[in-house]
This record gives sequence, structure tokens and C-alpha cells, in this order.
Amino acid sequence: MAGNSSRRGAIKKSGKGNPTAGSGGRVRRGLEGKGPTPKAAERPNHKAYKQKLKTERSQASRPKRRTGGDSEWVAGRNSVVETLRADMPVTAVYVAEGAERDGRLREVFATAADRGISLLEVPRNELDRLTGGAVHQGLAARVPPYEYAHPDDLLTRAEEAGEKPLIVALDSVTDPRNLGAVVRSAAGFGAHGVLIPERRAAGMTASAWKTSAGAAARLPVAQAVNLTRQLKAYQDAGCMVIGLAADGDVALPDLDLADGPLVLVVGSEGKGLSRLVAETCDQLVSIPMVSSLESLNAGVAASVALYAVAQARS
Repeated sequence: MAGNSSRRGAIKKSGKGNPTAGSGGRVRRGLEGKGPTPKAAERPNHKAYKQKLKTERSQASRPKRRTGGDSEWVAGRNSVVETLRADMPVTAVYVAEGAERDGRLREVFATAADRGISLLEVPRNELDRLTGGAVHQGLAARVPPYEYAHPDDLLTRAEEAGEKPLIVALDSVTDPRNLGAVVRSAAGFGAHGVLIPERRAAGMTASAWKTSAGAAARLPVAQAVNLTRQLKAYQDAGCMVIGLAADGDVALPDLDLADGPLVLVVGSEGKGLSRLVAETCDQLVSIPMVSSLESLNAGVAASVALYAVAQARS
């Protein structure tokens, strides 16, 4: 019967059991081109592809710049005046309807106009809501979240300046005013940045900004996911890591590492350096004092140490 492929001899089978009848399609497909040759970086077995994959993984593992979260509010007339004087990046100033116009309010209006900052008048109950019920005295300012640098950026900053790195690292300092004071001293004594842990530590809040007296606008602050690991990375980059401790092996005036690449670690207000951080330091240094005072707060201790380092470098 015509078209009956089941009849004997209709299909010839090869030794491997594959039919050869109707092979014209297969031959035609074999003659077709496969398109342009892929680039080297797109061929899995090529060296260029493997290098590209390695680079992408390296970039993915590098932490992105982090911000300090949502916008913050600075409430109160004196606080807003100080915020504007400190050159904080204020995005808007809010004034309650019917607020008394005194000298502070007039200064805020003039500064906002000069810097192109939005000035908004809102009902008092709306300002209460925006500031979370804070005592705002009819005036508040909105501050954007702080953008942290990457820890490697601090080394890059020193390299671009043609200077030996000087970095201040804070170990679990929880008072934002101490952080602001350290940033101010670091900027004043020629440091290239401040490093803080991402968790269980003060961040660059509005309070820290104000205490820095504008230095936070000039000096980068970086966050480390793991402070100990980042200190080891700085050591691998050629920096000596010294920690301030009451029981340090060397007194600060006798420190002979001050003129080289240096990371100065300052401990928390109450407990000082944590065990892992202290063990990571190349040397523990003490600040000699004549009284029975056990320790200085983090901001003062950092200032004294940075002054000593600046003197040694000069």
C-alpha cells in the first residue's frame, strides 16, 4: 500500500539503528553556518572568559557604599542653627505656621536662602508628626542619610595625596558625639579617614555631624562589616595597626611607628578595645597620665594620640 512505511524494505536501517531515509534535511542542516564566532570573553573554555568571571566575582564581593538609613530630623531652633552653621547637607527646613520670628529664625531663613535650601511652612501638628513629637519650637530641618565610604577608599585617598596612610578606627564607640569629635580631630591632624563598625556602634547621625563642626563634609567615614577582618586587610596593605590601651606596652611619646603607614584604633567608652581587636593590633600603646584617672573618653584619647602622631610626622 502506497505510503505504508511498515512494509518490508521501506526503511533501511544503518548498523547503529538510525534510519537513513529522508536524510536530506540532516545534510542541509549540516551545511548551514553557525553564526559569527563568539568573543573570547564569551567562550566558557577560554582564558579571557575565566578572567572575566573572576573579575565579576571580585566586584560582587566588594561591599557597596551604605547609607545611614532614612532621613533624619533636627528639631529645635538652636539645633537647626548649629546644623546649618556646621554645613550639614540639609535638604529642607520646616517652620510651623505662626512661629515667632526671632533672631535664630531669621538667621535660618537667610542661610536657607543663600544655600538654596527649601523652606516650607506647615501646620504645627504636621511638624509634630514629622519630628516624632520632639520639642521643635516651631523649627526643624531634614537631613539626608549619610553616605559611607568603602574602607579601601581611605587608602586611595592617601595614595592620591602622595602621603602615608593615617586612618582612625573606632572599636564599638557608641556615643555619636564622640564619633563627631574623632572625625573633627582626624580632619585637623591630617588623617585620611575614619573607620567604624557597621553594627553595635555609633553612626554618622545628625548629632555626630554637629559635633564634627563641619569636618564630616571634608573627611570620609567608612563602615566595616567586620572590624577585625578589615584591620587585617589594612595590615596586608602595609599599614601598622596600633591600639590605644591603658595597659599598653609602649607609651605614646616613645612610639616609633608614627611616621609610617598607620591605623590608630580607639576603643569604646567603657570597655576599651575588644579582645579580638586588641590581639589583631601590632602594638598596644598607652597615654601616660599623672593622675589616678583610669582613662580618657574616646574623643579626647583620639585627639591626644593624633596630635602625637602629627608631631612625629612633622
